[in-house]
Amino acid sequence: MIVVVLILSSFSYFYLFNLARTSDIFSGTVTRLYPTSVYAPTKDHSFSVVDRTADSTIANNAVKVHLHQIVVSDPKHGVLSRQTLASVLRFQQMAENEIYVPDSTAVNRFAFNKDLSNLDTAKNVFGDLQLNATYASSVTLSYAFNTTGDYREHLADMWKHKVATLPPADLVSLSNIGQQENVFAWLFIVTRNVIFRVKELIDLADNIDIIVILVGYIMMIATFISLYVNMRAMGSRYTLATAVVFNGFFSFMLALLTVRALGVDVYPVVLAEAIPFLAVTIGFERPFKLTKRVFQFSKETPLTKQEIRTTIMRAVDTVALPIARDCFMEIIVLVLGAKSGISGLEEFCLLSAILLAYDFIIMFTWYTAVLALKLELLRIREINGISADDIKKGTKKSTGYIRRTVIKAFSDDHAAGANTANQKADGPIIGRVKLLMIVGFVVMHIFKFCSAFQSVGPQVNITEPSIAVVLDQLLEQHKASSQASLPLFVQVFPAMPFHVATVNKSFVPDAITRPLEALFDTYAVYIQHPVISKWLTIALFVSLFLNTYLFNVAKQPKQIVEQVNQDKKITNAIESTQQQHIEVTEKQKPTIHNHHQSDIVRPIDECVALVRTPEMLNDEEVISLVENGKMASYALEKVLGDLQRAVGIRRALISRASITKTLEASALPLENYHYDKVMGACCENVIGYMPIPVGVAGPMNIDGDLIHIPMATTEGCLVASTARGCKAINAGGGASTIVIADGMTRGPCVEFPTILRAAACKLWIENEGNDIVTNAFNSTSRFARLRKLKIALAGKLVFIRFSTTTGDAMGMNMISKGCEKALSIITEHFPDMQIISLSGNYCTDKKPAAINWIEGRGKSVVTEAVIPGAIVEKVLKTTVAALVELNISKNLIGSAMAGSVGGFNAHAANILTAIYLATGQDPAQNVESSNCITLMKAVNDNKDLHISCTMPSIEVGTIGGGTILPPQQSMLDMLGVRGPHPTEPGKNAQRLARIICAAVMAGELSLCAALAAGHLVKAHMAHNRGTQAPTITSGPAPSTGTEPGTCIKS
Repeated sequence: MIVVVLILSSFSYFYLFNLARTSDIFSGTVTRLYPTSVYAPTKDHSFSVVDRTADSTIANNAVKVHLHQIVVSDPKHGVLSRQTLASVLRFQQMAENEIYVPDSTAVNRFAFNKDLSNLDTAKNVFGDLQLNATYASSVTLSYAFNTTGDYREHLADMWKHKVATLPPADLVSLSNIGQQENVFAWLFIVTRNVIFRVKELIDLADNIDIIVILVGYIMMIATFISLYVNMRAMGSRYTLATAVVFNGFFSFMLALLTVRALGVDVYPVVLAEAIPFLAVTIGFERPFKLTKRVFQFSKETPLTKQEIRTTIMRAVDTVALPIARDCFMEIIVLVLGAKSGISGLEEFCLLSAILLAYDFIIMFTWYTAVLALKLELLRIREINGISADDIKKGTKKSTGYIRRTVIKAFSDDHAAGANTANQKADGPIIGRVKLLMIVGFVVMHIFKFCSAFQSVGPQVNITEPSIAVVLDQLLEQHKASSQASLPLFVQVFPAMPFHVATVNKSFVPDAITRPLEALFDTYAVYIQHPVISKWLTIALFVSLFLNTYLFNVAKQPKQIVEQVNQDKKITNAIESTQQQHIEVTEKQKPTIHNHHQSDIVRPIDECVALVRTPEMLNDEEVISLVENGKMASYALEKVLGDLQRAVGIRRALISRASITKTLEASALPLENYHYDKVMGACCENVIGYMPIPVGVAGPMNIDGDLIHIPMATTEGCLVASTARGCKAINAGGGASTIVIADGMTRGPCVEFPTILRAAACKLWIENEGNDIVTNAFNSTSRFARLRKLKIALAGKLVFIRFSTTTGDAMGMNMISKGCEKALSIITEHFPDMQIISLSGNYCTDKKPAAINWIEGRGKSVVTEAVIPGAIVEKVLKTTVAALVELNISKNLIGSAMAGSVGGFNAHAANILTAIYLATGQDPAQNVESSNCITLMKAVNDNKDLHISCTMPSIEVGTIGGGTILPPQQSMLDMLGVRGPHPTEPGKNAQRLARIICAAVMAGELSLCAALAAGHLVKAHMAHNRGTQAPTITSGPAPSTGTEPGTCIKS
């Protein structure tokens, strides 16, 4: 979007610049002459001067003629020579017969003598002049064009432009003087003309007009200063303020281009007087408001954890409607001003209205792209280790009293750090003030309190002989033509000055002027060339693509390649963690960041008045507000905006209200946590976070992939035991897994008046209503797909168990939404149905239930492995026969004796819950997810051990819930299952379930082996009660010299 706007603005600039080159500001003249319009009705024999905007006095059928003149002079000799006259004749021949318009087509091209003067009265009036070489100082060539119709008028303008910009030859156009003279002389001419023009306008203007214009320019300068000061206060030195200025400049150029396309003439005087009022009335308040809101949202969390596009969209959503409303009202007022009929004010209001529309469009396209680029650069800077606070510390300097006063005068009080709640009051006031300014401005001109923007100035003097004679000839020829019955309207334009070419000496050395002239020549050849310019545009788009690609690469965090540096970082991290542990054990009070650094607690009334600006309150004052019921404890994050500060204050509140009063200075960690991910998703009333050690078992060969298994646990020996099981399984070729079913369930409960109606509903759902319910359910999500319905009756109650796939999400919320839709459809067919509960415990969620064991819930996974007998004896220190006997007696018969449901295993919940905690799953779902039956059997002539684990209800997901937290996401990254699968929704969650099932089998194998060998108590005593952590090696366990143990039946 940035490049698109730049390209459009560049083309607009080139077009407007080429038009401006013919202006007398760029030529050697110093006096601006406006065209003079004359009109001769049908019966009149003379012209009368009319106002250029008085269209009502001109008949619609009038013949329209443009009169252009070329004045040739010799500034060096004064008097024209015969050689000069010969050059003039050659120039006349070329202008009349060799200048064609337009250039875009080779067929329909027109020259002056062939088509442009296609009426009886419109001929060149050069004639046979009687020149006296002793006093003839100039020659005037007059050309009359038939401009009846917009297209012919456009052709005449093009012809004039081409003549005015002819390359230097024997005669040189003053409009094209920059191509012959050096750059410094050209700039000197422009500066001189501007100075004389200002003096001329001051002489012609009234005192009140001068005061109004002067005040306008002063206010415009103050507006620009205020823009830069306010942007600097928000953290941007010059870039964003400059971008806002360019935003207005681009809008101004496009508005000028549009006004010209509409056929409205905006004269330089009008522009010179209008620019300050455009800058003041339209101003920079809209982009400043958008910028402020973007920076507010970007400071809620570290940029490294934000999605820049989401931040920009949030800001746009909050300000777009108010800004659009204000723009619409201002445009309405300006459009009414454009219909006022007052010359000058009409052009100004039309230009302002169009400029305002372009400014609105470009701000929400180009400028928002600039803001996104700014945030991306800040994000890259943070990733590279340079924070915004560091930059401010490095650049902050002491300022004097005068400097601070000036900054305060031009800055917005809320430019840096105003909270979201406070924005509700400041925006409308500014918008209303600006609207009142525009209304007052238009009214002032309508009632003619001042005459600013009136484009009244010196016009072409038609009484001069060189013009009066031509006009008389035109009128005589018109009266004698076939169109004599029609009125004649002639516009006399200022003459185009040409002079004889001379060699000028420059006071600037050639070493300086030549490079600049070469640069301008390059511009003229390449930028304006019809073919080369297109190739340059293509090259620009290619450059855009490459820069976008490189910018995306730069956005990625830097990767540490050298192993030495990586080891050094790991060592530093370990040392830092140990230091933090020492500090926590000493029970030092956690540091709470006070935004308002003061130990004085102000009265509660003063604090209430500052609730909308919480950064002005210290923590003790916020605590006082909560304790007095002026602020809700649960809403601290929303009110304060600083999440960590809110958690610290809530922690102090709870500690002081508790019996023990120990929480505030406790070892529960507080700082450096991703509270932005927690709020509204994972936890409420947060007072800190609970670190749990994470160990790794493996790697384990699972379906041919070596996978390290993360386990978060506080039970000693668990990770070591699982790691031993992984080693034994790897020695046998690894584990194989398969997902036999995938379907999360929800079982709502509904009630009918009678059992007959309940039975009718059951039959309808199982038969003709099945497709209706399925389609209704599937319409609520892209991923939820209903696979099976199981209906059960209990008296008048009907329980409907929906089983559905949910992609890579665990899916409870997704299914609940689908169930609501399905129940609404069922209600349409059974109006007497009453919904008792969306969850009727027929699911069943987080409770032991035989239906989960039998029907399955979530992912139903089976895994198996074969362990050679030698590995059983060497690694597990037992025998195949002992393991088979123990499994039958303990896991099968013992569980049956206990009446277990799904508990035919040794400790499946141990491994599953540890992986759940490490990967962000719901730990409460370990109740049904731990359903497992472990089977062992001797194979290969009773020499090897076959082990399998069947888990019919593993409930996992890789998106949503706790998986949004960065530490848990890092564990999912390690397993290769983070987020949704890019091509097959649900594959990541299924893979995670496979890994869990395989890890459970490793834990089952190791624990059963320890029980069979009698090593369990010894291992726990060594791991749980030892004075130091044991060293775990990757090699085979050392031999104890004892025989493999026997089965323990006690």
